[in-house]
Amino acid sequence: MDSKKLALLCRELADNKKAEDIVILDVRKLSSVTDYFVIATGTSEPHLRAIVGEIQDKLRTEHGERARATDGLHGTPWLVLDYIDVIVHVMRPDVRTQYDLEGLWSDAPRVKPRKRAAKKASEG
Repeated sequence: MDSKKLALLCRELADNKKAEDIVILDVRKLSSVTDYFVIATGTSEPHLRAIVGEIQDKLRTEHGERARATDGLHGTPWLVLDYIDVIVHVMRPDVRTQYDLEGLWSDAPRVKPRKRAAKKASEG
């Protein structure tokens, strides 16, 4: 699966578990480490685990994709899934504000959601 499709799928899976403020940053021209960051907010540690669990489980069982690395344990406010070309960050709101990845990577274009793009096309 190409990296953009994987990033979009991660966003969709996070949305399945009601993640908030989901953003995809295209860092291909800014980083040699990865292509995309998917950043999402969960309201509590159980919510963070549910979001990450949904992404891990569905990618593994339906697409044969496994995270190469994970970071964050139970009770931590920031969980990371590393799919090499896509890195998923799931954080509590206070941690997201504190570390401000969107600000740090402000030169990275945001990838628009598929549903909104399709909706705009049908309205236009």
